Amino acid sequence: MANVTVIGAQWGDEGKGKIVDWLASRADVVVRFQGGHNAGHTLVVGDTTYKLSLLPSGIVTGTLSLIGNGVVLDPWALKAELERLEGQGVSITPANFGIADNCPLILPLHRDLDGLREAAAGKGKIGTTGRGIGPAYEDKVGRRAIRVCDLAHLDELDPQLDRLCAHHDALRAGFGEPPVDRAALLEDLRGIAPFVQQFAQPVWKRLRDVRKEGAKILFEGAQGVLLDVDHGTYPFVTSSNTVSGTVASGSGLGPNSAGFVLGIVKAYTTRVGSGPFPTELEDETGEELGRKGHEFGTVTARKRRCGWFDAVLVRQSCAISGVTGIALTKLDVLDGFETIKICTGYRLDGDVIDYLPSHAAEQARVEPVYEEIEGWSETTAGARSWAELPAQAIKYIRRIEELIECPVASVSTSPERDDTILVRDPFAD
Repeated sequence: MANVTVIGAQWGDEGKGKIVDWLASRADVVVRFQGGHNAGHTLVVGDTTYKLSLLPSGIVTGTLSLIGNGVVLDPWALKAELERLEGQGVSITPANFGIADNCPLILPLHRDLDGLREAAAGKGKIGTTGRGIGPAYEDKVGRRAIRVCDLAHLDELDPQLDRLCAHHDALRAGFGEPPVDRAALLEDLRGIAPFVQQFAQPVWKRLRDVRKEGAKILFEGAQGVLLDVDHGTYPFVTSSNTVSGTVASGSGLGPNSAGFVLGIVKAYTTRVGSGPFPTELEDETGEELGRKGHEFGTVTARKRRCGWFDAVLVRQSCAISGVTGIALTKLDVLDGFETIKICTGYRLDGDVIDYLPSHAAEQARVEPVYEEIEGWSETTAGARSWAELPAQAIKYIRRIEELIECPVASVSTSPERDDTILVRDPFAD
């Protein structure tokens, strides 16, 4: 059976929630493989809206949902999210939810450090969510992380706490903060351990077993390729690899498990936080895109920066992540614009280039080269077939396909699950 990997092909916030929700209803397993609770997916099912940060989207429909080892897990945030969803009638049990026992934990000291750094950064602010994601990943690669499996061995934790506190106490001293309160940290971990342990398991093994049984697996990416710690607009990126290749290391399945790679692409461009944004519109047009698109972050409620579609960035994302097809979202937001622009290249120091350079100073200097397309006055909202789309909207979609060198697999015309034009079924064998 085919597997599907869903990734954001811009800076995140592309509308992955709706697409993942639709795919999750046809999958046997949904897996998160990177990121933390800095991710945010909004699902609209009937009259109910669900806001998820850590839990895989399949949990809403009772599909087996697993958090892979590539995720950094805040157990207290997970408990609060689980309780909130249970209050909305969602059943979450060890039968339909599991956490990799080798997941690193986000601890209160990570949140502290995140906030202290951002407060002191001045103009160098990265624009993090302040939830401890980056510091937790640092401790993971620094080999001093406390992991889910450690919660069953808290009486043997002293050597790991020595390494962890030696690092963090030095950092905290630099900010004029007292050392880590080890006793309080251990007490917090003892309090949350029973909740986490009921779901802890070797996720790689469970995935291996269900794959042998022919299960359809949906890998749910968080953020977007342009926030990848290697391939994004560094240093204004997240702390994990967001590309499709991370499926292998972040879940414990091999590199041949990704299957159909579906890149979610908004019909225009948005970004939350700091960093370069070549097509950003700091004018009434940008404001109108934000108003019509309700561009506020699911997790942070921060206003998103808005701009025209950047074909250079999406083409680069599709190449880096091996995207099989894209799901184009929020087409209806462009209804009513007299003209629409698409960025087809960049001008850098007098030369025209067809990629985003790696250096932050050059990224900040590039100027978009635009192609102008006639807009449409008719509505695309709620369209479920090509026949319901205005001719100019179809022309816009076809031009995007040409420029990004990747076919459109579906077009989304509203937040409702069924308001989708399906061109190619990612789960088809």
